[in-house]
Amino acid sequence: MSDAIKVGFVPLSAAARGIMVVFCDDSLKLGPATAKALGGATELVKRAATAAAFKGKSGAALDILAPEGVKATRLIVIGAGKATGLKANDFLKFGGVAASKLPAGAAAMTIMAELPNGAMTSEQAVAIASGLRLRTYKFDRYKTRKKDGEEGGTRADVSFAVGDVVAAKKAFTSAAAIVDGVIIARDLVNEPPNVLFPEEFARRAGLLRKLGVKIEVLEVKAMDKLGMGALLGVGQGSARPSRTVIMRWDGGKKGEAPVAFVGKGVCFDTGGISIKPAGSMEDMKGDMGGAACVVGLMHALAARKAKVNVVGAIGLVENMPDGNAQRPGDIVTSMSGQTIEIINTDAEGRLVLADVLWYVAKKTKPKFMVDLATLTGAIVVALGTEHAGMFSNNDELAERLLAAGIESGEKVWRLPLGPEYDKLIDSQFADMKNTGGRHGGSITAAQFLQRFVDGTPWAHLDIAGTAMGAPKTDINQSWGSGYGVRLLDRLVADHYERK
Repeated sequence: MSDAIKVGFVPLSAAARGIMVVFCDDSLKLGPATAKALGGATELVKRAATAAAFKGKSGAALDILAPEGVKATRLIVIGAGKATGLKANDFLKFGGVAASKLPAGAAAMTIMAELPNGAMTSEQAVAIASGLRLRTYKFDRYKTRKKDGEEGGTRADVSFAVGDVVAAKKAFTSAAAIVDGVIIARDLVNEPPNVLFPEEFARRAGLLRKLGVKIEVLEVKAMDKLGMGALLGVGQGSARPSRTVIMRWDGGKKGEAPVAFVGKGVCFDTGGISIKPAGSMEDMKGDMGGAACVVGLMHALAARKAKVNVVGAIGLVENMPDGNAQRPGDIVTSMSGQTIEIINTDAEGRLVLADVLWYVAKKTKPKFMVDLATLTGAIVVALGTEHAGMFSNNDELAERLLAAGIESGEKVWRLPLGPEYDKLIDSQFADMKNTGGRHGGSITAAQFLQRFVDGTPWAHLDIAGTAMGAPKTDINQSWGSGYGVRLLDRLVADHYERK
């Protein structure tokens, strides 16, 4: 559960309350309003910096307790490094650094949104606010006992002293919607699987109706009528019935083709009959990270009233090994009519996506589709946890995703597709098999998905290394990262939203 950080904006001249955060460059220079607010305490900063060997490097922090000369209970100086050429991600990081200095039980913090050359832009100040909120997120709703110092939680009122209060408040509205979307995605990934199963996941997605999102939930009978045998085959071993949820946000021109996002939502993955080893199987509650991202993204777009038509679709299943579970050797028929030989029941996510991709391509005829899935361990071997793997049949879409990844800090790396790899999933008994073996495992999984996009411009993001269990960062201390929400919101805002 996210702690309650209340963000507000005040003029640069306003008196600081509680903990005071200021910024300097790599020469320890402060902004004019900051220097005025500190008064004689500027000399204290210099002495403390010398004593602590603080050089003002980007993201470094100098912490001064009970500073003389100012009313602040604590003074934190954050280095901005060379204060020219800073990017949005730098300011997100600064917010994360500031949050790391905010102790549980703190009542107030004032952040001077000023660099040595003057007041930060509204967008820069708001990026700090976003970084602060993302860093202070915690999922502790099931803890009945907490460690010393955690009882009160982080519930501070954080005031940003800015050059233009009105502009900052306006910019914060959209930014807050995006952060809220990330938090929703994190919450979903972090939930235990006995709480978040397909029906409950569908119910939570349905909460988006409050923002004007149209929701359609396909139950098993409806999916069976549509011929979604690939998705239903995965879930047939579970006592929890499968669901597909279609979300629509109509913020663009009436009748204009939508953009579409599809998420894998395996709420728990045992591997089925091809059962996984016991070690770390508990992490498979996060095998719905793609679906979590799509729900968070739809919240962000609707909450900020994005001027674009969007379809979000998620396939929700549990992959369990009971007497009714599908077997290796089974052949299922997908909604597309193509038949699939099941070689390994643990290659289940692509089966779920196959039917949902086909449904979206045929029913909504989008400008493009992007699917997200914690699909293969092979992508973690290839790319680690710094990049998601990207595969695409469209160079323009791929380049836009690469650019959005750099801008958002949620990076992607393009990997190849090709007919040579496609041969590896040909089957002697059906149209294809659901795995091509160990070599190029992420690529053959993408080749499989490509057979179900019906020529629609498409990109597949394998987020197995980035959606859960990734290393902690300045803006994320959570097991579930909410990866993809900021990336795809940036893609939409930069290239597809009607300005």
